[in-house]
Amino acid sequence: MSSVIRGLRGFATLAGLVALVAYTWGLLHLAGAFLEAEDGGADSAPLPPCRGNVHVVHVIDYSVSFFPLSFDCEMKGGGSYSAEVIPGYVNPVAVGSALAAVGCVIASAYVAELRLRAGARKGEAT
Repeated sequence: MSSVIRGLRGFATLAGLVALVAYTWGLLHLAGAFLEAEDGGADSAPLPPCRGNVHVVHVIDYSVSFFPLSFDCEMKGGGSYSAEVIPGYVNPVAVGSALAAVGCVIASAYVAELRLRAGARKGEAT
């Protein structure tokens, strides 16, 4: 196997691991916000993850999204806003790294196919 193909596959593996680590880091933040929102008790209203916004008095519930990762505070009368409990870099890094990994896998397959075709042509000429 050529060094180009090994390099592309190695970079694909690395980019895939970065995507996995970033997404897992975001899931940990999301789980923490979820546990904090479900805690109940004397200090549970308004929802702790939803504090820090001027609309906090209108919050009645929350919703969680796994792609992209987000924790949204839902308000009376409809509407919602992001509680921003997930670091801002998590979603772009996870998506960008996953796309880079897929691109490298496709590129390594393409390079391997080109090498096979070139080898077949050389074999036919002799």
